[in-house]
Amino acid sequence: MQLNGVHHVAYRCRDAKETVEWYGRVLNMDFQLAIAEDKVPSTGEPDPYMHVFLDAGRGNVLAFFELPNSPDMGRDAATPEWVQHIAFEVADLDALMQAKAHVEHHGIEVLGPVDHRIFRSIYFFDPNGHRLELAAPTDGPGMLGELRRVAPAMLEEWAKTKKAPRHADWLHGNGPLPEGVELPDHGEE
Repeated sequence: MQLNGVHHVAYRCRDAKETVEWYGRVLNMDFQLAIAEDKVPSTGEPDPYMHVFLDAGRGNVLAFFELPNSPDMGRDAATPEWVQHIAFEVADLDALMQAKAHVEHHGIEVLGPVDHRIFRSIYFFDPNGHRLELAAPTDGPGMLGELRRVAPAMLEEWAKTKKAPRHADWLHGNGPLPEGVELPDHGEE
């Protein structure tokens, strides 16, 4: 099987119109299309819905369902709110800081930027309670290659111990850089 990318990612929203307007205003996402039915096409169940699709850039689509006959939406109380999120990429650190100012201008509380060494991120919530992340790449030469190299060993160790493997401690500044890995020069350190 060969996948050609993500067609769309869908989440639930409280109000489709409010969601489309918010994403347009705050994240400059264009409203692409809407699909509405009184029955679920895949199951035939009577359950009216509005399904809206937004352009997330580079051919990526973010979609939402408003389900007026379902109980009020919530979130998985057993999962910390920082875990489930939607992350979007911005061009660079300047774009990230401009985005932060823009989001804050709309009265939205923003956390960050947080330095993940291979990218820096800001975090905030949409009107539906979905956590959003904007990330600017900051990786240096060899960083992503080293992370790919150690990923299988890290996963195997995690599966056995359920403790954080130390293979990439350098990623958050907790250890020496591996051979062939360099820190980028962002002109700010």
